[in-house]
Amino acid sequence: QVQLQESGPGLVKPSQTLSLTCTVSGGSIATNYYYWSWIRQPPGKGLEWMGGIDTSGSIYYSPSLKSRTSISRDTSKNQFTLQLSSVTPEDTAVYYCARGDALGVDFCDSWGQGTQVTVSS
Repeated sequence: QVQLQESGPGLVKPSQTLSLTCTVSGGSIATNYYYWSWIRQPPGKGLEWMGGIDTSGSIYYSPSLKSRTSISRDTSKNQFTLQLSSVTPEDTAVYYCARGDALGVDFCDSWGQGTQVTVSS
């Protein structure tokens, strides 16, 4: 059974870059065709798909966040990462990593527990 775990700082200052890592166990991020996604949920709002990377290493971004988002992976560590630049308080959210058989929130079948990130000076 695949398990995902997010890690990273819980507090980021405005204008800085938010960096999170998702560590995957129980399955390789480079085999069996899946999409590995980053999703967030701001307080009082719904889930927002931010972007993802598939098992071949192709990367996909939400158009609304593409200019500020970078996703990469380290297959030797079975991890994939999220960087979100020029953050503002509106980027405060619970951030999740997830696995799915297609892009988008509705197609994710395995989720990390989520990590709270607050953007504040």
